[in-house]
Amino acid sequence: MSNVETRMPLSAVAPAKPMAHSRADRRAEQVQTFVRYALLIAVGFVMLYPLLWLVGASFKTNSEIFGSIGFIPEAPTLDGYRKGWETSTPYTFGRFFWNTFLIILPKTIFTAISCAVVAYGFARFEFPGKKVLFASLIATLLLPNVVTRIPQYILFREMGWLDSYLPLWVPSAFAGDAFFVFMLVQFLRAIPRDMEEAARVDGANSFQTLIYIVVPMLLPALISVALFQFMWTMNDFLGPLIYLSSVESFPVSLALKLSIDTTEAFDWNRILAMSVLALLPALIVFFIAQRYFIEGISAGGVKG
Repeated sequence: MSNVETRMPLSAVAPAKPMAHSRADRRAEQVQTFVRYALLIAVGFVMLYPLLWLVGASFKTNSEIFGSIGFIPEAPTLDGYRKGWETSTPYTFGRFFWNTFLIILPKTIFTAISCAVVAYGFARFEFPGKKVLFASLIATLLLPNVVTRIPQYILFREMGWLDSYLPLWVPSAFAGDAFFVFMLVQFLRAIPRDMEEAARVDGANSFQTLIYIVVPMLLPALISVALFQFMWTMNDFLGPLIYLSSVESFPVSLALKLSIDTTEAFDWNRILAMSVLALLPALIVFFIAQRYFIEGISAGGVKG
């Protein structure tokens, strides 16, 4: 009896060691998780601080903007938005936002359509010189845009397109953006051809197959293309600067420059306030279509 009594506590104590180890492991994992998230939050805050400062500074006065690096205004004011909306020209920023929309809408739509058609041809058809043409297309990705600025300007000048929106979106109607064509080709190569072959067996031609079979499967990539083009066009400054000369035709990117007078002092809060408004459309569109954007990028980059 004495032996049993002495052995029982030993058998009861033996399993305690794994439990102690598991608790220590959980505690170490919790510490690692906390450190990881704390580091990510700190890095994210550093990256987002310029944007936070921009939003906060739009509610500050000129003296407070240059007197503090904090992004929370001490005495918030809406003067930057009220006065910034009314420019030094006869037009308000509403006109410039409308002009930007007139450039973005056709450019985004025609980019998605033309790049989808060209990518479908490269990914699904065999024709003479296909490899040479595709290699030439990829080679244009390495060509700086500044190299083609003068030839394009001379071409559009001879066509009488200066001071109009045509030079800004017509090239996109002919798949002028090689990056998007390459991106869609990579996405198409990851899509099986079974449904397309079944559609052709049922009597569908190539155009019907593209519209009813390929485009629905290509939708995430097309949304990614549209988002890229939307944001790039919204931020484009050099293109409108070269081809547009009339103030009434300026987009937002050029209208912001009108608020800066290099000969005398000006209110920075007006420029910052309009910059915030100029960022909003791209941010709103991105967050609305974020799921499709990430799906299109990951599918085209990993599977292709």
